[in-house]
Amino acid sequence: MIRLPSRSRLWAGAARLVPSSPAARRRAFLGAVTLSLLALAPMTWARLSTDGHRVTAGTAPGWTRGVPSAPVGLVLGAGLYHGSPSPMLATRLDVAAELYRGGRVRALLLSGDNGRVGYDEPSVMRDYLVARGVPRDALVLDYAGFDTWDSCVRARDVFGVRRLTVVTQSFHLPRAVALCRTAGLDAFGVGDDSAARWPARTYVYAARELAATAKGFLDSVVLRSSPVFPGPRETSLDRFLAAHP
Repeated sequence: MIRLPSRSRLWAGAARLVPSSPAARRRAFLGAVTLSLLALAPMTWARLSTDGHRVTAGTAPGWTRGVPSAPVGLVLGAGLYHGSPSPMLATRLDVAAELYRGGRVRALLLSGDNGRVGYDEPSVMRDYLVARGVPRDALVLDYAGFDTWDSCVRARDVFGVRRLTVVTQSFHLPRAVALCRTAGLDAFGVGDDSAARWPARTYVYAARELAATAKGFLDSVVLRSSPVFPGPRETSLDRFLAAHP
């Protein structure tokens, strides 16, 4: 039979982990506070640097009038389920379709993962929007949007975008807009908050934002990382915008 340690022994073991002297306890406390501040710094950067450059999508008719117009809406991929958009991706696409129909954007750049055989986010995103009345020629596909930073840099360098509206979930929006603005884009963002219908999944994604924002800050501000696939230049978006001023 396995003998478990008594409660008193557990407390005694935990007590041995606490520094014995006041000075050591003070240093440990200050170290813990410093680590907490460092962990939260990227999230603070993302929120403060995008204040005034993002809104939550509305539900009332005409809500899109509160969104500044831009030539391009950048829709970021969010996974597929059995060949269809995940619920979160579908709501992003619904918001993007409303922005297009409301005249807030003239074209939609669909940026997602097509890094393995049989998995093609951008094409599924296009088909979803075409089925909802968005013209096919207004949809431009970026097959190498493997993360948010890559999507922003490729929008600038591969597709020649200078001003855009980012469409994603509200909890992701500060990071997405911050990264695009750090990439030199005049970026505004619209976030969908209907993910509250899936609280368990939302909590997981929201918690993931802590690590993802730290990585994004490192990629964009510290390392200025290049995308996995940096080019070549693609002109289909230029041609569409020139034909539809």
